[in-house]
Amino acid sequence: MSVTPLVVLDCDSTTIQDEVIELLADVAGTRELVAEVTERAMRGELDFAESLVERVATLRGTSESAFAEAYERVRLSPGIRELIAAVHERGGKVGVVSGGFHEVLDTIAEDLGLDFWRANRLEVVDGVLTGRTVGPIIDAEAKAVALAEWAAASGIPLSATVAIGDGANDLKMMAVAAVGVGYNAKPIVQEQADLSISHDLSLAIPVLDRLG
Repeated sequence: MSVTPLVVLDCDSTTIQDEVIELLADVAGTRELVAEVTERAMRGELDFAESLVERVATLRGTSESAFAEAYERVRLSPGIRELIAAVHERGGKVGVVSGGFHEVLDTIAEDLGLDFWRANRLEVVDGVLTGRTVGPIIDAEAKAVALAEWAAASGIPLSATVAIGDGANDLKMMAVAAVGVGYNAKPIVQEQADLSISHDLSLAIPVLDRLG
């Protein structure tokens, strides 16, 4: 008998092919610096929260119009719509938890029909980014907490949950979930994931029917 699943995905480089902070940095003219810090954080060489503060600081003085520009350049990952449809066909829920930003994720979530989403929030004053975030930082621990909260809110046991991500800050939520799936994953994630897939998120669909 099939169970009702909860699938929680990372956003950047998982749900979408891009890193939103890098798209914003393109507008700010700091792409090269931000990309280097992002890569080191995803490999587990830097503390995520500290790296986020460092990267966001480079956006100071950028117009909030950068959000719309970034969204227009977002590329969805192959198979994401098929995976979401498969979860919903089974009566399940899909969430995305992101070390990126609500200002772009909100629009992605609406487009994809997500049930839950959570991300960092950038501070904007008088239409300009201050180079700071507001509210709690969504780090590895916060991702794990989100998965557990969404499962409880949906009445779905952790035994019916799947976490999908690519970077080191996804490992804690993958450990909480019944099945952790690495997607185009960094080596540290490939080593610890229950399953690794590449190029097409619909390859995770068979996992849904093995939950229990």
